[in-house]
Amino acid sequence: MKYSNQKRLLVAVDCIIFGFDGTEYKLLLIQRGFAPEKEKWSLMGGFVQPDESLDEAATRILNQLTGLHDVYLEQLQAFSKPDRDPIERVIAVSYVALIDIKKYNRQISNEFHAHWFPMNSLPKLIFDHQDMVTAALNRLRYKAAFHPILFELLPEKFTLPQLQTLYEGLFDTKIDKRNFTRKVLSSNILKKEKDKDKSSSKKGAFYYSIDEQVYKDNFQNFLNFIPKNELNPQTE
Repeated sequence: MKYSNQKRLLVAVDCIIFGFDGTEYKLLLIQRGFAPEKEKWSLMGGFVQPDESLDEAATRILNQLTGLHDVYLEQLQAFSKPDRDPIERVIAVSYVALIDIKKYNRQISNEFHAHWFPMNSLPKLIFDHQDMVTAALNRLRYKAAFHPILFELLPEKFTLPQLQTLYEGLFDTKIDKRNFTRKVLSSNILKKEKDKDKSSSKKGAFYYSIDEQVYKDNFQNFLNFIPKNELNPQTE
C-alpha cells in the first residue's frame, strides 16, 4: 500500500567534516563527480537508502570517504528549500563530524578527490552547502563554549598551547593564557605526559593526553573554559 496522490521526495545526508592541523581549522571537501555541478567543490554526501536511518546513512557516507569508525558525528539540521537541487526535490539533512587530521589523513579515499581547505579560504560550494557550513560553525561554537567537544579534533598527545590555539581559532579571539590553563587543568580531563614538544623552543612544552573516563563522564557537564567577554570575535 502507498499513500495516494503524493509525489516522490529524495532524502540526502551531507557531512560537514572539520579538522584541526595544530594551527588552523580545515574543512574536508570533495570534487563532485557527476552532474549537476560536476567537478565543483562539495560536502561529502549521498542519498539515504530504504533500509537506513539518517544516522546510519551519515555513518556510511563518512566511512566511505575517510575509512573512519567511532567518529564524533552529530545531526545538525534539515535543508529543504524546494529549489535547492535543480534536478529533483531533495531534502538534505546535515551532520557535523570532528576528526583528527594527523591520525587519519592517509586513510582518506582518493575516489572522491578529497582535499582539506583552510576555513578562511574555502572555494565556492555547490547548492546550499555554504549555508550548512555556516550553521555547523555556529553550532560548534555554541557547544564548545560549554562542553569539551573540541577535544575530538586533537591527536592522542598535544600541548596546552595547541589546545589554546584550538579554542582561539574557533572563537576568533585571544584568550588569557593563565586563566585558560588553570580552568583546563582544574577539569582533570588531561593527563600530563613525561615527554615534551620542542619543535618551537628549546625549553619545550609538556605533552598532555585525555583521561578517557573523566572525559566521558564530563562530556555533557558544564565546562566553561572561556570567559564570556572572550567569546566574542575580535573587532578592528
